[in-house]
Amino acid sequence: MLPSCFVFAQNHFAPAAYSLAAVLAWGTSDFFGGYASRRANVFLFTTLVNVGGLLMMTSLVLSTHPPFPSGRAAAWVLAGGIAGGAALAIFYRALSSGRMGVTAPVAAVLSAAIPTLVSMFAEGPPGATRVLGFLFAIAGLWLITRSEDGHRPEGIGSAILAGIGFATFYLCVRQAGDSSAVWIASLTRTGGLLATGTIILTQRKFRDITATGVRWALLTGCIDSLGTLLFVRANQSGRLDEAVVISSLYPAITVLLARLVLNEHFTRWKFVGLLAALASVPLIATG
Repeated sequence: MLPSCFVFAQNHFAPAAYSLAAVLAWGTSDFFGGYASRRANVFLFTTLVNVGGLLMMTSLVLSTHPPFPSGRAAAWVLAGGIAGGAALAIFYRALSSGRMGVTAPVAAVLSAAIPTLVSMFAEGPPGATRVLGFLFAIAGLWLITRSEDGHRPEGIGSAILAGIGFATFYLCVRQAGDSSAVWIASLTRTGGLLATGTIILTQRKFRDITATGVRWALLTGCIDSLGTLLFVRANQSGRLDEAVVISSLYPAITVLLARLVLNEHFTRWKFVGLLAALASVPLIATG
């Protein structure tokens, strides 16, 4: 039998561990999606992202046979998937039209702030250490986001809409409670596919993407769905605000990849922002 202190530490840090893994997955998928969607119809690209993610999650459902969520939980998750799917398409448009290192954090700040306020109201205020971690995270994301030349970068308006959509996704997923994480991730992809697929059927633009773009979209969907699965586990293991704030640090990965691969400008303040974001994680996890 494991010592009680080890079990406590394992349970205490589990939400942070799941959230950090989601950060890596979501940050990578956003970089792939933002880069590849530059040469495609963004709604068609996002539809294929949802197809790729749904295929991956369906294979997990068939191999693990988890119990299906209740009707109420499934309805909430589908609603969250629709909001998240539409937000993801808008987000990819923001990434492809503007600079990844700026538009990604804007969406992340909004998507973290709204559920955090709701969680504080519903679950009570967090401890002082965790609040300090939240402040570090917000400061870090603001430093990563701020414009160096005083002009608003392209894509900010779309990033704001995407952030609101992602916040709605987080809140809806929370309503699913302890339902199967695999089913939750599958149903969110189903909702996303309904949202973007309907738009594509209306536009009738079925060929505005290359074969390479299709492959990138399917890969992006698999990675993004893995991030969703990890976020659901983080959400089920602890408080909503903890899971959301840490998971919303994914722009740090997107920014780093944009700097390394696309040579996007990386200022001293953005580096300080990344350090502040990293410092927030242990504060939130141990608060």
